[in-house]
Amino acid sequence: MNDVTNLSDTIKPKSDQLNADDLLTGSINVTITGIRRGSADQPIILDIDQGLQPFKPCKTMRRLLIMVWGENGKEWIGRSMTLYNDPTVKWAGVAIGGIRISHVSHIEREQSFMLTATRGKKCQHVVRPLAVEDYTKLIADYTQADQGKRDAMWANLTPVQQTAINQAFNNQ
Repeated sequence: MNDVTNLSDTIKPKSDQLNADDLLTGSINVTITGIRRGSADQPIILDIDQGLQPFKPCKTMRRLLIMVWGENGKEWIGRSMTLYNDPTVKWAGVAIGGIRISHVSHIEREQSFMLTATRGKKCQHVVRPLAVEDYTKLIADYTQADQGKRDAMWANLTPVQQTAINQAFNNQ
């Protein structure tokens, strides 16, 4: 492997989750492909697209997601968000950086919340609407196709498109 045109893979941390350092070069838009319970310290694990490690949101970001999308995690699958590195996030009193959410799909307007930053201190968090691809036509085409065509279509879909179709069928 002698290609030196993109060395970003050489600075990725060895971890089982997405880290703030993964976002040093800029924000990313991700779609949730799965959700599951984790440990007491990290109770929610969000599987995300693009082959990235799972996102384990902190309590503040979990509160934000519940406020914008509701408490039913199954409904979060197929929804998208913009993640970024906020270098001002503190741990044990030291600014080490952390992952924050700036935009989410499935909201109609900007929303602002006062959420706990540290014990006794609240901080404003603003989340904006994130435009996402409309899968209405894809779902209709898939639904109307016979089984042979569905199998062929499925093989060419992205994981996000497959999630959108699964959600459509589960909501029927």
